[in-house]
Amino acid sequence: MATGRSNKLVGQTGEYLVAAELSRRGLIATTFTGNVPDYDIIASDATGRHVSVQVKASRGRSWQFGDITRYCDIKFNGHRQVVGKAQPCPVRRLVVVFVTLGGERDDRFYILTWQRLRDLLVRHHVAYLRKHGGTRPKQWKSLHSGIVEQSLLPYRDRWKTIERNLR
Repeated sequence: MATGRSNKLVGQTGEYLVAAELSRRGLIATTFTGNVPDYDIIASDATGRHVSVQVKASRGRSWQFGDITRYCDIKFNGHRQVVGKAQPCPVRRLVVVFVTLGGERDDRFYILTWQRLRDLLVRHHVAYLRKHGGTRPKQWKSLHSGIVEQSLLPYRDRWKTIERNLR
């Protein structure tokens, strides 16, 4: 089991790797090291256009999210979860970068808008509930969600997503 310090280092490493890659691509990238609720980096170009970036780093092949209600409404009908409307993005033009920390020079990056992530998470949550008759099998009240690297493969190295969201 990873310790709090170990998890913090994974997150910090991911933020610095993303900031370095953005810098390599000609953007100024400022990290906030966990002190801002919805994003970790502000990236800006030479004309002052900017975008907020949230970084999710992992040493494994999945990322866990504590509460699906950040992404959609959930109501309970007895023990069954009923998925409602999608939540709005908490920050304008928020881009999410998932980082799989590999060996030296073997890190992988997956870049997508927050809205696209929301849609993926909600779609996976609905499919999971459907598979189990609308009730989470182990803990019916759980709002936990996650995403696996396989689901993010179409977004690998899509750095243009950041450039398209600069304003």
